[in-house]
Amino acid sequence: MNEYIFGGIIGALLGFFLFYSLSLSLLTKKKNKNKNNESCIQIQNECNKSFIVDNGDIQSNDIDVIVVGAGVAGAALAYTLGKDGRRVRVIERDLEEPDRIVGELLQPGGYLKLIELGLADCVEEIDAQKVLGYALFKDGKDTKLAYPLEKFHSDVAGRSFHNGRFIQRMREKAASLPNVRLEQGTVTSLLEENGIVKGVLYKANGEEQTAYAPLTIVCDGCFSNLRRSLCSPKVDVPSCFVGLILENCQLPYPNHGHVVLGDPSPILFYPISGTEIRCLVDVPGQKVPSISNGEMANYLKTVVAPQIPHELYDSFLAAIEKGSIRTMPNRSMPADPHPTPGALLMGDAFNMRHPLTGGGMTVALSDIVVLQNLIKPLRNLHDASALCKYLESFYTLRKPVASTINTLAGALYKVFCASSDQARKEMRQACFDYLSLGGVCSSGPVALLSGLNPRPLSLVCHFFAVAIYGVGRLLLPFPSPKRLWIGAKLISVRLSR
Repeated sequence: MNEYIFGGIIGALLGFFLFYSLSLSLLTKKKNKNKNNESCIQIQNECNKSFIVDNGDIQSNDIDVIVVGAGVAGAALAYTLGKDGRRVRVIERDLEEPDRIVGELLQPGGYLKLIELGLADCVEEIDAQKVLGYALFKDGKDTKLAYPLEKFHSDVAGRSFHNGRFIQRMREKAASLPNVRLEQGTVTSLLEENGIVKGVLYKANGEEQTAYAPLTIVCDGCFSNLRRSLCSPKVDVPSCFVGLILENCQLPYPNHGHVVLGDPSPILFYPISGTEIRCLVDVPGQKVPSISNGEMANYLKTVVAPQIPHELYDSFLAAIEKGSIRTMPNRSMPADPHPTPGALLMGDAFNMRHPLTGGGMTVALSDIVVLQNLIKPLRNLHDASALCKYLESFYTLRKPVASTINTLAGALYKVFCASSDQARKEMRQACFDYLSLGGVCSSGPVALLSGLNPRPLSLVCHFFAVAIYGVGRLLLPFPSPKRLWIGAKLISVRLSR
């Protein structure tokens, strides 16, 4: 245990020196940021001059914004814009309640954004469960990681729920506004004229129809068929989730998400109602064992079941026997937009990260807050070119939250997966032990994960602190050529993140 404490001290010291040196560089960047802010304000003033025009020829039934898709991002965006007085038309492929195995855990940072948008009541009356932190399990040991919520109101916490119930609540709230119209239809393409998106072509009731607006916001999810014209999609599928619902059991740590560092990859458990626990088994790669011929059930019983907490074992086997096994590919896609006059991408259509950390909804809601603050001062949106130039700042303003959560999700997934490489094994163990130290070693990373402190600088400091902590463990009680070599590889593994 002494070597762990010593390694922790080394990691903490390194974190301090990294923080100090990086802070100096950020002082210079801050000056440049102030100049950028001044430039942004100047562009906004120019935009307002061009937007404040006589709109006497605009009919009362004209639309300000078309929103494609009414999932988490689309429904929240429609309500937000409608609340600000915009006339919004939402076109959603299927307005029935969705049934998904992801999008069920909202981090505390996302809940704060929900409050900011006036949508906090959407987690009420759906049997949503409070989530107060995480529990990590590895090789028979476990550690509890609480969200750092001391400075917040008692109601602030994570929330977990049935995804479909949450979405329906937001759709209902958006539709309650007189200036928001929800319509069921499948958008097939964007309507462009001279490089400017004017609206959409969609099918509804078996007929092709068109809708026009000065701004079209595409939020049609991870399977978006419209994103190719608005970004350079580089979709990666590192793994798939196998989903089950466990009943009649209690989690070892109530009101906590549970992450088992299994072999070959993580296994997740979290409550989605007062009587149900969601289990997500990560299977690396794009192929999963067949459900129809029994391969999946056998894999879950023989490979996964022996690794899960004993409190959940019987219910896990019962869920397998029940046969309600579902799969979903886990996608990640960096944001690489093509600024296009008249159109904007948001939500999973725009940016995805591995769902291990449950950060997708937090990023989407944060993006909506950024967009709301940007366009709220604008009287109308009809100057497409000026609006496009103005909204380029959206991509910069969203980066601190989005890049922190995205980077952490990808890095943690790689670290939490089992590996035969000795350096990766050491990194996995170092990460678990570092988080187990408590104090800032756990609260700092959890604050990043939860969206409560989405600061890239803090992320960098903890990345390197974990690496040096791992090296410190290797060099005690005394270094050897083999340990030095593994330590060098460990540092290189961390830098490659």
